[in-house]
Amino acid sequence: MKKKTYAVIGLGKFGTSVALELAEAGADVLAIDSNEEMVREIAPFVTCAMRADVRDAAAVAELGLSNVDVAIIATSGSLDASVTAVIFAKDAGVPFVIAKAHDEIQMRILKKVGADRVLIPEQESGVRVARSVLSENYVDFIELSKNLRLIEFTIKPEWVGKSLAELDLRKKHRLNIIGIRIDDELKINFDPTMQLPDNCSVLLIADRHDLEKLL
Repeated sequence: MKKKTYAVIGLGKFGTSVALELAEAGADVLAIDSNEEMVREIAPFVTCAMRADVRDAAAVAELGLSNVDVAIIATSGSLDASVTAVIFAKDAGVPFVIAKAHDEIQMRILKKVGADRVLIPEQESGVRVARSVLSENYVDFIELSKNLRLIEFTIKPEWVGKSLAELDLRKKHRLNIIGIRIDDELKINFDPTMQLPDNCSVLLIADRHDLEKLL
């Protein structure tokens, strides 16, 4: 399977958090900002870091957004920069564009100009957003600490019909299962020898460095 490429446009606190989490998971990340210092600081940690003003069509044309699978528009300050970045990304053929908004009004505007998903950072952390685009199987994601994550995860197709005892996720991948959700019913006391049905999810606690095993 081809590894996806992500562009993060805007390297404030939120955008930097998204870019670093994606990069730590092994993804190809293009980080973009008009501030040269921010670009220089993140450059050692991502695949490519470029300085560009997203309101400049000529500058954006040189970024190679047509090769990007997911773009996260995390520009801060002016709404016009976010709107322009969304339009340029969609015009370049980016399949999925996520944009940051400051309030409900901005959310509606960004959706109108083509953003596939709009979020408000006060409601979703950068780490959570990064993990949600890395894997569509994540149902919910909570940061318990700097390194510890609580995840609700739709099981992989190859897990169906197998038991947790058989999968032995704790020993093999250091993934600690604490619950199973079947038909919207969460079971904390579950039989580890029970075969996992299709379309169920598991709750697990894991170190952030072990989460790439779920991709």
